[in-house]
Amino acid sequence: MQRIKGYHAHVYFDASTIDQARALCEQAAQLFAVKMGRVHERPVGPHPDWSCQLAFTPQVFADVVPWLALNRQGLVVFLHPDTGDDLLDHTDHAIWMGAMRPLDLTGF
Repeated sequence: MQRIKGYHAHVYFDASTIDQARALCEQAAQLFAVKMGRVHERPVGPHPDWSCQLAFTPQVFADVVPWLALNRQGLVVFLHPDTGDDLLDHTDHAIWMGAMRPLDLTGF
């Protein structure tokens, strides 16, 4: 079994929900040992929507993920482990909160 080095939660949003997404990500970074990435107002990498990444260790998974589930207020959250296999991490290993979105996997 591959070892999970960490997790990335990508919070998806658009122009009408950017403030909500920013507040969610900032609150997560304040409450937990989570590193908040940039708030991208365009699709980046495989992500089809605007997004902000939250990076965290396996040790805080049990705290962060339930909190996101209860506080995302309709925002889509794409969660995946970091095992070193980007394609599998973004497909077979992925967890979605909300509607699944089509990823651009051509970079993998």
